[in-house]
Amino acid sequence: MVNEAVTYKKKSAGRDLMRLGLSILSLFLLNYVGSFVFHRFDLTSEGRYTLSPQSKKIAENIEGTAFFKVYLDGPKLPSGMVRLRDETKEMLDEFRAYSGGKVQYEFIDPTANPDPKVRLELIKQLYKEGLSPIDLQVEESSGNSEQTIVPGAILSYRGREISMDILQRQGNTNPMAAINYSIEELEYNIDNAIHKLTIDSKPSISFILGHGELDSIQTASATQALSEYYNVRRVFIHHTIGSLLDSMHNVRYRAVVIAKPDTAFSEPDKLALDQYIMNGGKVFWLLDPLYTPLDTLALYGNVIGFPNDMNLEDMLFQYGVRLNNNIVLDYQCSAVPVNTALKGEQPQWKLEQWFYEPLIAPSGTNPIVKNLNLVELNMASTLDTIRVPGIKKTILLATSKSTMLRSAPARISMGITHLHLSQDIFKMKFQPVAVLLEGKFTSLYKGRLPDAVANSPKYGFKAESKPTAMIVVSDGDVIRNELEYNGTNALPLGQDRWTKEMYSNKDFILNSMNYLCGDSALLQVRGRELQIRLLDNKRAKLQQTQWQIINLVVPVFLIILLGLILAAIRKAKYAK
Repeated sequence: MVNEAVTYKKKSAGRDLMRLGLSILSLFLLNYVGSFVFHRFDLTSEGRYTLSPQSKKIAENIEGTAFFKVYLDGPKLPSGMVRLRDETKEMLDEFRAYSGGKVQYEFIDPTANPDPKVRLELIKQLYKEGLSPIDLQVEESSGNSEQTIVPGAILSYRGREISMDILQRQGNTNPMAAINYSIEELEYNIDNAIHKLTIDSKPSISFILGHGELDSIQTASATQALSEYYNVRRVFIHHTIGSLLDSMHNVRYRAVVIAKPDTAFSEPDKLALDQYIMNGGKVFWLLDPLYTPLDTLALYGNVIGFPNDMNLEDMLFQYGVRLNNNIVLDYQCSAVPVNTALKGEQPQWKLEQWFYEPLIAPSGTNPIVKNLNLVELNMASTLDTIRVPGIKKTILLATSKSTMLRSAPARISMGITHLHLSQDIFKMKFQPVAVLLEGKFTSLYKGRLPDAVANSPKYGFKAESKPTAMIVVSDGDVIRNELEYNGTNALPLGQDRWTKEMYSNKDFILNSMNYLCGDSALLQVRGRELQIRLLDNKRAKLQQTQWQIINLVVPVFLIILLGLILAAIRKAKYAK
């Protein structure tokens, strides 16, 4: 019996050693295979920690090292900023993994130096480089204190640098909402920063001039934003096709912008635009169907809006859209200052609803408007789409569910701010104000030109376009930036002069132009929806003791239970 027991123990020990050896060998083999096969696992339902295919491609194509200096760090950061910092680090880790280590980063506390002069100089230097410091009130045991943070980063790549805001501020938006939005935008912002530094040759776009369009100051903010992606020109058509097409009938500009003209287009200018479109050119139409001079309204308090004859109605109708001679009043709107003091008293200014400045909440799935915040319009009109074979129409912007329309001639008065109109009288819903048209367009001049011109190789007339696209917005002010009180310095596009709110006009303009110019990869990234799972602070506080007990007792109980089970198994095994 003793010999049998010894033999059994030896066999058991041999089996255990064999199992241990096989386990070690399996680990070595798994690590060896893993060195050749790269894969990351993301167990979140929406793929929150998985880069989009577009981002993976950008990361894989990085040449050299892309180095991020992130200035969002410090021991006293508020909890929201700590979460934003950690999310930024995790996102950069993803880019580093898919780039094969070509993305590197460093987190820096700009307030770490004990010398206040050195800290101030660093903050000033970061501001000059494009980062925006903000002051926060931080709660401490001894009371509240003010802390300066720099929620941004500077990317160095291929001998160039670019600044990148990590915290996306939206005017007076709730701070937690701003942080959640910033987390959603992290992947896009990193992609965008890398993309800007990898553009070797920028395509050209142009603003069309000569018909009373917005001037360079009124479009300064949009021009600056577009210049990061394109060479922006300002071009007079001069009644010639050659202003938009070269001698081989190729388009000179990837896209053109027609921003709020107030005089009629001549037929030669229309023919030039038409043939530009027929040869594959893209047009961003920003038009006011009604002429409503804002300076007259500001001076006299009222103005009459009457049809703006741009001589484009037949052209747009041919392409599939009709602008209506009306004006939109929307209950979801911006505000203007109104003097509420009685006559003879000191002025008392109060912000009141200004129904002629609708705030549009994009709700479509098109990447141009997906996840876009409010867009501010001013004296907008509605538009209708026309059934045109082969043309796909996508409504990009529409008014709210509480809308009112007034047909031209429409009297517009500041006195409406004193009426405090009820929402119930705004009975119309979701009136379209912007549309995307895609497909093969038919020329307005098909069958209208002499055969000698239409059939001449010299003129290269085309009756049908290549596959192309255009966007029509029935409000030219969507691209107009406000000016400071001196009338010369431009405010950022989308910032309301009176309320100081920041709206998404600039993002809408950039997204539209990126889409028209074929830069849709970044738009797909921006359109991703992430579900931000927030802690219910009220519930957490009420159940704090319960969860503390669970976290302390349950692990100890499980360990004891596991020990008892193992002891019972060993006792049963050796009892045999």
